[in-house]
Amino acid sequence: MALLLAGISDDFTGGLELASMMTRDGLRSRMLTKKAKPADMEGLQVAVVALKSRVAAPKEAVADMKKAMDLIETVGTRQVFFKYCATFDSTPRGNIGPCADYLADRIGTDFTGFCPAFPDVKRTVFQGHLFYADQLISESPKRLDPLTPMRDPNLVRVLQRQTTHKVGLIRHEDLLGGAEALRERVQTLKAAGIRYAINDAADNDDLARLGEVCVDWPLMTGGSSVAESYPRHWRAQGLAGALVDPVPLPLLGGPAVVLAGSCAEQTAAQLQHFGQSHPVFTLDLLEVAAAPSLLDKLLIEAKAALKQGSIAIATATTPAAIGAAQKKFGRRGAGRRIEKLLGDIAADLHRDGIRRFVVAGGETSGAIVEALNVRALDVSPYRGPGTARAVSCGPDPISFHLKPGKLGTVDMLDKVTAGEGETI
Repeated sequence: MALLLAGISDDFTGGLELASMMTRDGLRSRMLTKKAKPADMEGLQVAVVALKSRVAAPKEAVADMKKAMDLIETVGTRQVFFKYCATFDSTPRGNIGPCADYLADRIGTDFTGFCPAFPDVKRTVFQGHLFYADQLISESPKRLDPLTPMRDPNLVRVLQRQTTHKVGLIRHEDLLGGAEALRERVQTLKAAGIRYAINDAADNDDLARLGEVCVDWPLMTGGSSVAESYPRHWRAQGLAGALVDPVPLPLLGGPAVVLAGSCAEQTAAQLQHFGQSHPVFTLDLLEVAAAPSLLDKLLIEAKAALKQGSIAIATATTPAAIGAAQKKFGRRGAGRRIEKLLGDIAADLHRDGIRRFVVAGGETSGAIVEALNVRALDVSPYRGPGTARAVSCGPDPISFHLKPGKLGTVDMLDKVTAGEGETI
């Protein structure tokens, strides 16, 4: 049976968020990696393929999209949903535009929407402009992002730089007019030769109005909150069946390891709080590159500390350390070295018996899950922005909490390492 929804996420924290929303609403859902096989989708209503493509070169990102679509097409789907960050993380080269071009061409659709809005974390779109709380995104800290700085708040212009197709706007007032007004607006845009439309969403009511219409489009793109209303519409159309309680995830014992590759201020604050009661080991990328034996020394100390309880291992995240690493290895090169380093650490600790990981950062999450050769994960129900738990499928389960760098309460790491709580 074909899927109701096949999500493709450009990072792992976003993919887990989308899958957990569907799980909460009683859909048989799972998150998959590029290593997944068709058998991993058996019996599912929703499958979300998580990629590590947000800051990859456009050709590499599109190649990953092809792999995801090859997998999805083995079972078929009612809709493909391309999930990306609520801050529309991209550059003039992509990757949102090139990936959308590939998906639209492969699916054969002449129109789709783009809506990164997530009002619950203060990311909204109004008159085509992206806001972070009461600031235009171009005036927020996001303007200083080392890989995907957002210096233009007008998403119509931002997306137009990434695609040769015409980009238009579905406005707040179109949404206020209801489903028929929205459908009329879409027809007007299509008649003008517009293939893509940025969608306003000033609040969750706007998202609900958008969801009522875009749930039937072959392709939709945006933040997970766009799809949050889908299960209700599927049930109204007789597609999803009755709401059922999710099957609880297995509880795994033993200490947890926090692995942090994010340079977000919130992650730094969480690590500082965690360090008040737990060991926190810090790796400097330049120092490890110059003296690889430092990594061996850290692992010996970390394994000794794990006998007493949970620990954290983080890469140096001060502006000076980040700047020095990027100067030597390049922006993407430094990021990839960090991901490889933390992935290798996770694999080493797993061989030593660790079965619980808490990971900060979308790119880091992808690197670690892939380093542990995971194909598919069952996910906990969504209970709010921040983190959801996932457990790998198979005879040797591993528990993951995957945390976006910017989200979560300051004491989140303490709470999720204390036990196998579902979400914080």
